[in-house]
Amino acid sequence: MNVAAQFRDLGVSLSGHVATVEIRRPPHNYFDNALIRAIAEAFDTLDADPQCRTIVLAAEGKAFCAGADFSKRLDTAAASDVGNGEAKHLYKEGTRLFRNKKPVVAAVHGAAVGGGLGLALVADFRVTCPEARFSANFNRMAFHPGFGLTVTLPRVIGPQRAALLFYTGRRIPGDEAVKIGLADLLVGQSEVRTAAHELAAEIAQSGPLAVMSTRETLRRGLAEAVEAATERELVEQEWQRRTADFKEGVKAMAERRLPNFSGR
Repeated sequence: MNVAAQFRDLGVSLSGHVATVEIRRPPHNYFDNALIRAIAEAFDTLDADPQCRTIVLAAEGKAFCAGADFSKRLDTAAASDVGNGEAKHLYKEGTRLFRNKKPVVAAVHGAAVGGGLGLALVADFRVTCPEARFSANFNRMAFHPGFGLTVTLPRVIGPQRAALLFYTGRRIPGDEAVKIGLADLLVGQSEVRTAAHELAAEIAQSGPLAVMSTRETLRRGLAEAVEAATERELVEQEWQRRTADFKEGVKAMAERRLPNFSGR
């Protein structure tokens, strides 16, 4: 299978029964509509390929996915641009990722921040390392979480821990992520992708129809719940992106300092 040329900013390959979808926007692998759409289309293609039984979602560069690149949207008007049609389209594409049929193992070797954490939580399992960082940093930038994280994060680590990560925006390393159930396997940084492939290959040894059927039962209603949640997330993000606090939050993040919020 050689379909990499079909997908911009992605490498897609198949070895045995394990496919690899690699994000290629180093070093930070920031996402936008085009990237999420490409991943969704790659998943659809692999769903239709009977040789593929599991998928490893990986990334080249320093980060797994550092979310959206807000450093390019420091003025309020530009920040608001991502709140209407573009965000709606992104959420629609993001929901598609939860409708794929085959198990996904995320190889999180670096930062999974904001929407990047949302992307990591599309996967069934996450393999990581001590150097990785996981953060739902939305509130730290003075706006509401997105990418369906209000459904997926509590589903994985429970509502109490999810609330703590949302409200504080704290970054947790890979070993703590495994401890709280946010990730499933901790290995050395250079071994993350290999370990992810080994887990995917182990899953692929089970009956593929049975795995897909069991997965469908376990995840029944998840895509619909994410779709409903993103409608609420979008409404809240739209008005918050017009606040002075959001402008300050993005500026503080770009300047690597604590924000000085005014509640306006």
